[in-house]
Amino acid sequence: MADPKEDPFLDDPEALNAELDEALEAEESKEFSAEELELNALRAERDQLKDRLLRTLAETENVRKRADRDRREAEHYGSTRLARDLLPVYDNLQRALEAANKEENEVANAVVEGVELTLRELLNVFSKHGMTPIVPEAGDVFNPNEHEAMFEAPVPGTKAGEIIQVMAVGFLLHDRLLRPAQVGVSSTPAS
Repeated sequence: MADPKEDPFLDDPEALNAELDEALEAEESKEFSAEELELNALRAERDQLKDRLLRTLAETENVRKRADRDRREAEHYGSTRLARDLLPVYDNLQRALEAANKEENEVANAVVEGVELTLRELLNVFSKHGMTPIVPEAGDVFNPNEHEAMFEAPVPGTKAGEIIQVMAVGFLLHDRLLRPAQVGVSSTPAS
């Protein structure tokens, strides 16, 4: 044991109090730093979970928007294959009318009227489901977004790129091209 006469704290009680305060603060800072480390770890975990939650919410919103867009497209364009399969029916009815009009006679008159009514009804069904015909006329300018050039021919009195013959009507399904109009185009060079 130390000699009490040699102990400096006995003479100076303030030095003893200062040393005790220092020791207590060091002990508290050790506890505080351990608590602070744990608190910092919990804050980091909270921030990470918050970030994951926000990303998951954003992804969920994107999936919802994508599903909504896909549903709308399916409503508008889901019948594309059926519509394309019906176009030859339209073409054949149109050809039947053209052929019958060339040989007009009394016997075929009732048949022609029936074909006309059927064609009109088919066009009404097309319109009801968002199909609109693209009907170019001779003299119109060729538009590659709506027309398909089946041939080119030099025709006097026309300009290059003018439609000279319409072979098949085209169709749009809402705002999408279902089938381009099939046309012949003038290749007459500019004078």
